[in-house]
Amino acid sequence: MSSVDTYAWADLRLPANLITLGRIVLSPLLFVLILASSDSGGTSWAALVVGWVLGASDYYDGWMARTSGSVSRWGAFLDPLADKVMILGACWCFVFTQRLSWIPVLIITVRELLVSIARTRWARQGLSLPARRSAKLKTLMQGVALTVAVLPPLETVDWAVLLAIWLAVAITVYSGWRYFADGRLGAVAS
Repeated sequence: MSSVDTYAWADLRLPANLITLGRIVLSPLLFVLILASSDSGGTSWAALVVGWVLGASDYYDGWMARTSGSVSRWGAFLDPLADKVMILGACWCFVFTQRLSWIPVLIITVRELLVSIARTRWARQGLSLPARRSAKLKTLMQGVALTVAVLPPLETVDWAVLLAIWLAVAITVYSGWRYFADGRLGAVAS
């Protein structure tokens, strides 16, 4: 069996997986920086830089795993987990600072939970659904929305934050619908 088929503990030490673990461990720093800037709605240059570093590491760890041939089951599990920790944590911090409304953040949260539960169930049935382009676009748009929310020059530009978060919600819901459609079709085909 290849390491893509099993959870080999040694795979946790692969460089790409260490970067992903680092993203999970460093995400609370982003949350603290957003919350520490609550007087400005969470806008912060420091949070912007940390968020971009975490976002860049998301791209880099995947690229590293693919180009080095070190794709692993741990990486396939940890990478979306790291995305959810960072995105959802930052979103809820912005709700706390009143930069974002809880409604779009709750929609994003529910979608992420439902898709995660469904993917786990499908995996137990032997059905693997690779990330679609719409899911990658969803993660990108969520990152753009958080960038708009955290950017100090946009502190008083509420329409830009509203537009960005609702676009992210639309793409998030669409990509979730695609996962469920694919899962249903895959379950019927198997």
